[in-house]
Amino acid sequence: MGMCRDVKTEPKQPPRLGGNRAALFAYAITGIDVMAFFATAVSLVTYFYGFMNFSITKSATAVTNFMGTAFLLSLFGAFLSDTYLSRFKTCVLFGCIEVLGYALLAVQAHFRQLRPFPCKDVPLSQMNQCESANKGQLAILYAGLYLVAIGTSGVKAAAPPLGADQYDEKDPKEAAKLSSYFNWLMFFLTTGALFGVTFVVWISENQGWDWSFAVCSIVVGLAILFLTLGKSLYRNNVTKGSPLTRIMQVFVVALRNRNLRLPENEHELHEIQDKEARYDTEILRKTEQFKFLDRAAINRTDQEASTSNAHGPWKLCTVTQVEETKIVVRMLPIILSTVFMNTCLAQLQTFTIQQSTTMDRKIHKFEVPGASIPAIPLLFMIILIPIYERVFIPIARKFTRIPTGIRQLQRIGVGLVLSSLSMAVAAIVEKHRKSIAIKHNMVESASPLPMSVFWLGYQYAIFGLADMFTLVGLLDFFYSESSSSMKALSTAISWSSLAIGYYTSSIVVSIVNKVSGGWLANNNLNKDKLDYFYWLLAGLSVLNFGFYLLCASWYKYKKVDMNPEDNVPSNKVKEGKGKIEMSIV
Repeated sequence: MGMCRDVKTEPKQPPRLGGNRAALFAYAITGIDVMAFFATAVSLVTYFYGFMNFSITKSATAVTNFMGTAFLLSLFGAFLSDTYLSRFKTCVLFGCIEVLGYALLAVQAHFRQLRPFPCKDVPLSQMNQCESANKGQLAILYAGLYLVAIGTSGVKAAAPPLGADQYDEKDPKEAAKLSSYFNWLMFFLTTGALFGVTFVVWISENQGWDWSFAVCSIVVGLAILFLTLGKSLYRNNVTKGSPLTRIMQVFVVALRNRNLRLPENEHELHEIQDKEARYDTEILRKTEQFKFLDRAAINRTDQEASTSNAHGPWKLCTVTQVEETKIVVRMLPIILSTVFMNTCLAQLQTFTIQQSTTMDRKIHKFEVPGASIPAIPLLFMIILIPIYERVFIPIARKFTRIPTGIRQLQRIGVGLVLSSLSMAVAAIVEKHRKSIAIKHNMVESASPLPMSVFWLGYQYAIFGLADMFTLVGLLDFFYSESSSSMKALSTAISWSSLAIGYYTSSIVVSIVNKVSGGWLANNNLNKDKLDYFYWLLAGLSVLNFGFYLLCASWYKYKKVDMNPEDNVPSNKVKEGKGKIEMSIV
């Protein structure tokens, strides 16, 4: 009998699992994945333009399409993670695909016959005579690129929530650590990106693209191996079926019950009873928004209700299931209002790199690779993230009594303001760069202008701060606000903002060229009106911030009723992140 009592009192989750030690493995694979991906992304414009003989506009479009696809496909990786695979298995599977993609790119870069003869040193006036890549060469290029896109998408969808899963939101102490987790995740993301734009980019500039892609393939492979070493430490998520299916069920049942009257007492709506709930079940309180969807939880009292078919998942939903759907619907305006910031980011990662190739990149005898310019904001972020975590948050917490210092939506808003400012600074710097070209009669020259490339550091540094606020805010916001059964999907939703931003970037460039008569169509930045384009982005960013304020003010945070078996005192629950009811205004 003593043994039986010991079994009953045994904790449901062994205490040695999870925590900071387990999260380190998620930090590592996320940082290494970003190192390889970001190094490739910032260099691809140069690779396309100088080695695959794409035009400047086509190079920028190809890069933004590649990056947009990589972030958008994270939705697919999240679907597999939440529905069929654990976060761990998703990281391993997609990481192997990413390794294969980099290996294919390395093979193409190594063998001369698999790519066109590069004409990067040909004068601008003769650039149209360069040999174009044939269909076979393009097929290899795009196959490698999009294998990388597929692979990194799954890692990006599953790795951050894998680390976050190591902290229990229902435990006030671990909930506070969860908030810090996203700040330190950004620190590792930034550190990885810094290594990418310095060390890996240096390899591509000095040793060759084949070495660069090969290094990316090897380090990602080692990261996957390292992730498997921590398997015994992880708190692995239990798949609970497709969250997308549950969302569809709510819409279908609500439409089917559109003529039924909602009960006056909300407790008459269908919900899981305490005795039916699992120990890890999260029960969401009913909210007043989107009342039409509440009809999906109406218990039928007619003859149909007596049949077993009336209680199937496509006939009746729980209040929690309805609230899951409402959360996703409420998130959509937030995610849409952050898209334009990522459109601006896409421009900085393409046109700014091209700007750097026209400027003086020498520090004494060392020439800084143009693709390494993003190291400037990354250095700022590596310094500022610990300050934000260790200084700002504790001080802000004393005034706001919020575990995160300021709310996630407030943090996102700060980032959007800084994004607008960075575009205005970019326009001023570009105006100055063009004036230097005119003054020294170098508009048609391919030689570097007598202007330091570090002028571009101003716009990059400000945007780096914007990214620190907005991206971390989005990841924390979507993970915290989503239900326990769709954490990976929520992370993917935050990445999808980047995807839509990159796709929108290509569309914006095309529209601007048509409407303006070719601001960006000369294939020569000294003749283009890139400064006008940056001013346009700054103005649109201000309008976008106004739209965001409306969306953020309208948003209602989720309300959670903890399962009584958790035995968490109500006064402690209010201190954690499981129950956040206050708005940002």
